[in-house]
Amino acid sequence: MKTLKRNIRQELDKEISNVIKHSGINNYHVPATGVTYSDFLNNKLLMIQVIREGVPYSLFSLIQTFTPFSEENWSHFLDISTKTLQRYKVGPKNFKPIHSEKIIEMAEVTNVGLDVFGDMEKFKLWLDTPSFALGSIKPMELLMDSYGKEMVISELTRINYGILV
Repeated sequence: MKTLKRNIRQELDKEISNVIKHSGINNYHVPATGVTYSDFLNNKLLMIQVIREGVPYSLFSLIQTFTPFSEENWSHFLDISTKTLQRYKVGPKNFKPIHSEKIIEMAEVTNVGLDVFGDMEKFKLWLDTPSFALGSIKPMELLMDSYGKEMVISELTRINYGILV
């Protein structure tokens, strides 16, 4: 399982580098050594530019595989049907900026969650367990909108620093 996640991480590194290289993204924000997936998630200007251009399905597919979210979760996050989500696979078009933003947000949440828990299964368990600090709501339920996502990331940060409410 860890080898699979490592391979996906390498694929994400290649894909994000490819997306940035083949887009109209301002090279001023791109490191000369290329961009890894981690670099991308730590560079807000790059994220904004990729969001505005639209996330290609190839990148979304890798992010989807890397995150603990099901296709049904993704269809709820993006507010589109699973059938529409599957149509993106067929066509070479990019996701709309509004959908791209949500895709990148969920990638960010996953990145922070893995930093905190060190394991996808532990992170997924936390997402599906009501949290007293989040009003006894499951963190997964808060990921539907940006404010909820910020609350989840803030709680993950507090957990990481040992600040338990």
